[in-house]
Amino acid sequence: MKTTTLIIGCGDIGMTLGRQLRDAGQRVLGVRRNARALEGSGIEALALDINAEGTPAALPDADIVVYVVSADHFEESAYQAAYPTGLKAVLNEYGRRDNPPKRIFFVSSTSVYAQQDGELVDETSPINPHGFSGQLMHAAEQVLFEHELPGTVVRFSGIYGPGRDRLIRQVSEGRIAPAAPPMYTNRIHRDDCAGVLAHLIDLTLGGEGIGELYLATDCEPAPLHEVMAWLAGKLKVETTETIQSPLRRRSSKRCDNTRLRESGYLFRFPSYREGYAQVLEQGGFLHQEKA
Repeated sequence: MKTTTLIIGCGDIGMTLGRQLRDAGQRVLGVRRNARALEGSGIEALALDINAEGTPAALPDADIVVYVVSADHFEESAYQAAYPTGLKAVLNEYGRRDNPPKRIFFVSSTSVYAQQDGELVDETSPINPHGFSGQLMHAAEQVLFEHELPGTVVRFSGIYGPGRDRLIRQVSEGRIAPAAPPMYTNRIHRDDCAGVLAHLIDLTLGGEGIGELYLATDCEPAPLHEVMAWLAGKLKVETTETIQSPLRRRSSKRCDNTRLRESGYLFRFPSYREGYAQVLEQGGFLHQEKA
């Protein structure tokens, strides 16, 4: 019998993961409000609103559940619904079933860290998020940690990839972050997000013990100025405008992925250079410049 993975919140990362798992022979079900977006993906679509009454009871049994829901908008009520409330409802539902999942994965964020002076952070670093987004994300993590079902939190840093090209567009307009003080940025390509989850799922299904928490980021934290200067070189544009407070809602820290790498994961895009080279090429940015 095929392994069944249920992806709740099957958007960009969920679809990328789902296709990878499907190609590996799994049965994959994806939950999202607009199930039409999953047509032709090979992922079985379930049109459900996770916060609607009765939805958790309508979720099918699965060997693996991946909770990768996004908040509708940047408001406290939306984050409360998407993260602590939604995840708790799903956990409570599966916790009472005769055939619960082998493991539930919750996709979190490095926004739970409050460090802002370039400190190195890992899974053992203190958590004290300032804003409501990080606070509610951390609250959802605690819901999973405290539940009886086996669960793993994966904290992604800044996700980029196809369609996530805001930084490229800023540079193409001649804008760049200041060189001093250095504002460290941590990134992970969309395909590595899916790859990390698939890797941890494989370990789980193979009977290997995995941890309750992984920090998922690429292998090279870098000053934002350095990243943008590299992009400017690739795009052959001159940067003439310095962005003021480019990380106003973020904090400067350096995320350490040692635990993830020691689990055996090999990054497809180990730094921003490999990742952005792919985005520039596939997005047609280099061809536009040549034209």
